[in-house]
Amino acid sequence: MVATTAGSWTRGAIALMDRIISTQGAAISTAAEWSADAIAAGGFAHLYGSGHSRIAVEEMFPRYGSFPGFNPLVELSTTFHTQVVGSNGQRQAMFIERVSGLAAAIMANFAFRPTDIMIIFSVSGTSAVPIELAEIARKRGIRSVAVTSVAHSMSGGTAGPRLLDVADLVIDIGTPPGDALVAIPGLDTPVGPSSTAANAVVVNEIKVQTAELLVQRGISPPVITGPMVIGPERSNALFNAAYDDHAKRLAWAIGEAGTYRAEIELAGSSATTHRGEIE
Repeated sequence: MVATTAGSWTRGAIALMDRIISTQGAAISTAAEWSADAIAAGGFAHLYGSGHSRIAVEEMFPRYGSFPGFNPLVELSTTFHTQVVGSNGQRQAMFIERVSGLAAAIMANFAFRPTDIMIIFSVSGTSAVPIELAEIARKRGIRSVAVTSVAHSMSGGTAGPRLLDVADLVIDIGTPPGDALVAIPGLDTPVGPSSTAANAVVVNEIKVQTAELLVQRGISPPVITGPMVIGPERSNALFNAAYDDHAKRLAWAIGEAGTYRAEIELAGSSATTHRGEIE
């Protein structure tokens, strides 16, 4: 027997990527400009993603072809999926993401420069943590970027604001409600999630455009590059330069956090459960 759906997901993903570039290009370029401003000023474009949106954060930094200035904010409690049931299981991860107050606890660890930004990946954009991260970012005077699916976010009857309502800039990845792309004959549920591929387009477009903008400003970011490309000595030097650069930025952000901690802890003092879903 031969699968009649062979190639369907790939064709759908390619069409999705084309739509992102044609409809979200301006927003992506704005996010890159904001990222370049933050990095050039010695700060960060901070990145948050829970659930499978964590993959987008790890795609940005640190890995080959990436450079410092992007700060991954990933909480293990909301992203640990391989222990599906039992201790540290999926039910707990889905619950934790819906609890108000975790975002305030995360943000209490960091100080932010005025040019810093938050890039928040959330397919649904309806869970408490990503929404509250954007709200706190606004209170602390930094801009936020929501990378979300508008169709998915608007498909549910969620009470209260969505991430797309509180972010300063929205990049719509265009994935369908439920995320999956392919209908299988005889199966009543679609198969093949698309948000990881869509997020990868957004992440790498921001990364590449940010690098170009930095170079135009006379800044050469230390891009992590394999020894097969530039030789082991130069590769090792770039790795160390990238890690040292990240450490220097992070040391300031963590070291200055006490200036704001009391305010942020007060804002997150009440913990209530929000309706939402894991990404």
